[in-house]
Amino acid sequence: MIKFSVTQNGEKLSKKKYSWDEKTLTFLTEESNLVLDFSNVTGVTFKTGSSCIFITGENCTFDTCYECIFYTDNFCTFKTGWGCTFNTSWDCTFVTGHTCTFNTGSNCSFNTDSNCTFYTESYCTFVTGSYCTFITGWNCTFVTGENCVIIRKDVDEIIELKENQKIKLNEWKVKGCKVIK
Repeated sequence: MIKFSVTQNGEKLSKKKYSWDEKTLTFLTEESNLVLDFSNVTGVTFKTGSSCIFITGENCTFDTCYECIFYTDNFCTFKTGWGCTFNTSWDCTFVTGHTCTFNTGSNCSFNTDSNCTFYTESYCTFVTGSYCTFITGWNCTFVTGENCVIIRKDVDEIIELKENQKIKLNEWKVKGCKVIK
């Protein structure tokens, strides 16, 4: 039997308010304001309401509403609304609304709306709206809206992005970027 904890407003959530399938590792609920602790479980699929906090292992999938916080390991996929915070390891995929904050490792893909902040390592792909800030490593690809800025950690460089122009950052310790057609 897999052990996990789900609370709402500090109280254990009634099993009548959620569905847990041990065989498919799927957790379903329409409830919001949850703390879901699956820290020793990998491969879980979550579908929840909004304003939830997730603590998980690796290889998880999330389909949530807005204002959620995620603390995960590797290989996770996120489909969320707006106002979410992500603290993950590497190789994750994000499809989100606006006003999200990402703190990730390498090899991640992002497809977001505007007003997002990204703290990542290298080999990431970004497709975003406007007014985003990227603090990254090297070899990342960007297609953004207006008023977006990249801050390269490895070479202390600031790059202002042009709207809808696809660029790729140069390799490690090499300043600059290339426009990709």
